[in-house]
Amino acid sequence: MTKIEFKKNNFSNNDNYPYDSKKNRSIKEAFNKDIDLFGSSFSDKKKERFYSELSILFSSGVDIRSALELIEDEQVKEKDRLLFQRVKEDVIAGSSLSNAMEKTGKFSSYEFYSIRIGEESGRLPQVLAELSLFFGRKIKLKRQLISALSYPAILFFTTFGAVFFMMRFVVPMFSDVFRQFKTELPYFTKLLIKVSNGFTQYSGVGLVIFFLIIATLFSQRKSKFFRKFSAGLVLRIPVLKDLVSKIYLARFCQSMNLLISAKTPLVASIDLVKSMVSFYPIESSLDKIREDVLRGEPLFKSMGEFKIYNKRMISLIKVAEEVNQLDKMFERIAKQYSDEVEHQTSILGSLIEPVLIIILGIIIGGILVAIYLPMFQLGTAVG
Repeated sequence: MTKIEFKKNNFSNNDNYPYDSKKNRSIKEAFNKDIDLFGSSFSDKKKERFYSELSILFSSGVDIRSALELIEDEQVKEKDRLLFQRVKEDVIAGSSLSNAMEKTGKFSSYEFYSIRIGEESGRLPQVLAELSLFFGRKIKLKRQLISALSYPAILFFTTFGAVFFMMRFVVPMFSDVFRQFKTELPYFTKLLIKVSNGFTQYSGVGLVIFFLIIATLFSQRKSKFFRKFSAGLVLRIPVLKDLVSKIYLARFCQSMNLLISAKTPLVASIDLVKSMVSFYPIESSLDKIREDVLRGEPLFKSMGEFKIYNKRMISLIKVAEEVNQLDKMFERIAKQYSDEVEHQTSILGSLIEPVLIIILGIIIGGILVAIYLPMFQLGTAVG
């Protein structure tokens, strides 16, 4: 069985890298759609498995055709099998692996450009292994965030549903009973009845407005204004500010580590990372950083102009540039941020749960007290 053969081309470490800006724009628009409405995209989990298996097969000396055939045969879903079949057929027809992946539209410019660098340099197995690690870390960060927010979200909607049900159905029922007492009701009870009447009159309109707001936010989620506004809002919330910043900084550092370690020019790396990190403060800073680097300024100096990059990170990058170890430093920073995110999400989850339970207890308890207080007063008066 033959070893993998790579096509050798000239590759210069300047701004004229093989990277089509028009293709970049179209891919950039679609890249963040990890899961679409019909489930037709190629998820991060599948990409992690694909790169891991391909790296192992190539390192074992399996030729590219046999490797793709093995991966194609093990696919359970028909659309995934057809995807790898298309890649395999393009490779057999003479295309490089990177070009075949690019034609499918299921892989980002970041991925197929990294693979192209691996093909040019003869380091394809290593690049594939690094891509597998990158997506593994990305999935881990997503799971950490979901783990921290899933229980509070469930508890919040449970609280909202319970309050809505009591205000819409339970309180009006007791309100009819209270009218038969023909006595002055406590202030708290009268206030509760007014709120309940508001729920009854405007609940339908409120739900329509709520869904219109959700639909508007969903349709505008990719607009510059919305992304800038939402990111600014998140960065003003004390608890979420540090956590969200570290999640996206970890992704930024992981991306830079992978590209620089694959001998990608720094300017090209910045361009590609911009299409990977969908957080507005980082994404918007990369245009200015790219221009500064092209003018010959050090990377750390340009990054230091933006608040999203903390002083400790800037200092480490400065040292890394001086000793020409940027890829390793980005790897270490990414690991540190990932570990900190894991620690903070566990603490956040343990703190939010009791707080929300207490809030739920106060709301439901307050409603029950307001309902039963007139009955207690009536019983006292009769006694």
